[in-house]
Amino acid sequence: MAYEGIGQLPRHLYVWVDSKFTHRVPIRWIPAVWFGLVSHPGRAWGCTVLLENGAVYRNLPPHAIAFSADPVSQWNIEDAQTWDCYGEKFTAIEYGYLSGLAVRAKTSDGSVYDGRYLFTVAPLGDGFSEYPEQAKEFTFIRTDSDRLTIQPTNHVLVEEKSFTSVGDFPSDLRKQTEVWNVE
Repeated sequence: MAYEGIGQLPRHLYVWVDSKFTHRVPIRWIPAVWFGLVSHPGRAWGCTVLLENGAVYRNLPPHAIAFSADPVSQWNIEDAQTWDCYGEKFTAIEYGYLSGLAVRAKTSDGSVYDGRYLFTVAPLGDGFSEYPEQAKEFTFIRTDSDRLTIQPTNHVLVEEKSFTSVGDFPSDLRKQTEVWNVE
């Protein structure tokens, strides 16, 4: 279900939060439950979490999220996300077929990270999503170094061992440019 700028994950995830984003005096990584997302045009995705002290903390940037208490230390917003949010409406889904599959993600600076598929967020009803050549879903990925990266579909390769052979990112695919109608 799409909401105006706020929504929930397909399922909650146990994560660690860098306390420099949540506490006046940081205490390093703290456990949390990640359950929500916030989308504002021109901003990074905001993550909504429940902290152990019972506080709900909203709009954490994606580079504040990790999947262990000792993730790779060098991680910035550009590693965590390539593009800002398009608009306020979105829907989040975990594609069952992709659930837990290995993925390869390319960030905006061309760095490549391996990881696991978490879920997908599809923007709705904004100026970019209305045009086929601009419309892309965001893939949320747990990297092998326990960090979160959120990449558009053209920056992600999925490995399904019985079907795919993942190597370099393909350069021969064309962008969809047509809008198809029956009537």
